[in-house]
Amino acid sequence: MSELSLNSLLAVPLAPLVGSIAAGLLGRSIGRRASHVLTILGVLVSFIISAMTLKAVAVDGAHFNATVYEWMTLGSLKMEVGFLVDGLTAMMMCVVTFVSLMVHIYTIGYMEEDDGYQRFFSYISLFTFSMLMLVMSNNLLQLFFGWEAVGLVSYLLIGFWFKKPTAIFANMKAFLVNRVGDFGFILGIGLLLAFTGTLNYNELFAKAGELTALTLPKTDWSLITVICICLFIGAMGKSAQFPLHVWLPDSMEGPTPISALIHAATMVTAGIFMVTRMSPLFELSDAALNFILVIGSITALFMGFLGIIQNDIKRVVAYSTLSQLGYMTVALGLSAYNVAVFHLMTHAFFKALLFLGAGSVIMGMHHDQDIRNMGG
Repeated sequence: MSELSLNSLLAVPLAPLVGSIAAGLLGRSIGRRASHVLTILGVLVSFIISAMTLKAVAVDGAHFNATVYEWMTLGSLKMEVGFLVDGLTAMMMCVVTFVSLMVHIYTIGYMEEDDGYQRFFSYISLFTFSMLMLVMSNNLLQLFFGWEAVGLVSYLLIGFWFKKPTAIFANMKAFLVNRVGDFGFILGIGLLLAFTGTLNYNELFAKAGELTALTLPKTDWSLITVICICLFIGAMGKSAQFPLHVWLPDSMEGPTPISALIHAATMVTAGIFMVTRMSPLFELSDAALNFILVIGSITALFMGFLGIIQNDIKRVVAYSTLSQLGYMTVALGLSAYNVAVFHLMTHAFFKALLFLGAGSVIMGMHHDQDIRNMGG
């Protein structure tokens, strides 16, 4: 697959979506086995095409950037669905689909006795679709669609056991804290649209140099700095950076497989991915990079200390995630984007393994999560 075809790329996000719809709407009638077979097949197809895409990009130097569907045109603004596939996208596609595939397979055993078995498979496939739309987008509007869809499905998954008051509190907290971050993100996108008239990445980056000389109207604040900080506030919510980190430890109220998916491959990596994708903008503002560096440093250190005093096995791993995300953010603040993305990739695999391992321990302990009761 030296040349990337549109049809094969379309199959990557659509295969999990079809599996999700089948398990969600027809789950009761087709039964448990058919539900998990369909969703796992969908994610497997995605992973195989993603792996072929990574090979085509890394070995053959393939590149893809095209509009798939034009949704509407408002004046000069085109609202489009399009795919941009380069090294960063291909790597993220592989990470998301592979970790998601492992989580799907693990869920068969973990959720065996749960009444919401088909619903759970539907949700995690929808989660995979949302994240793939986010990483494959070639414009900010589609990225924002994936961004919000990931937030919505995480809300559904954290509160999966909706009869538990703590789960309902946790999913509401995650949803609201992310809305705070998204407010900044929307402001950043709105400012970019107002001053450049486009949301397409390539067109944005071509016009980015013009923004450096501008200030925010009626202030003496640098426009590019304000835009970058607004975008990063969105990343602070999604990637759980101080002080918008408070939702992540509480997200442990959901079933363990979803902890692995939220922490490793999907939700928390979205912020790091977005800053990396927008790096041509961030490079124009030293103040924004310094802000990112400070926030990342505080998160890495502070969350590491908090993790030491936890007794719940899943919370220990959750705080470790926060600390690692802090390190990735520090790398972004130092303009070491390749370092941040490399850490993101390695972290996705070992953190997913840690959570799935913790899930096995919890099952072995008959659902006791207190580490003081474990060991010799």
